[in-house]
Amino acid sequence: MATVAKTVKAAPEHPKYDVMIKAALLSLKEKTGSSVAAITKYLSANYKLPVTYKKTLSTQLKNLVKGGKLEKVKASYKLSDAFKAPVKAKK
Repeated sequence: MATVAKTVKAAPEHPKYDVMIKAALLSLKEKTGSSVAAITKYLSANYKLPVTYKKTLSTQLKNLVKGGKLEKVKASYKLSDAFKAPVKAKK
């Protein structure tokens, strides 16, 4: 019998996209929201991302808007009030 070697997918070298997007929006500090280009530039400068991250980023932005974590203002994205709040530490 031939054995099939299972390939184990390596863990990404970056945090989850929602964490990275939140960090980008907080550091860019734009009142009217940040454009996708500005978010992309911040992420590529601060994280080691795969080549195809732009497609994943656009999908994640859409999902975060649907989930109420981001607000879309014209062609920019802002943090919603619920997502801005710091995470409370569990005791």
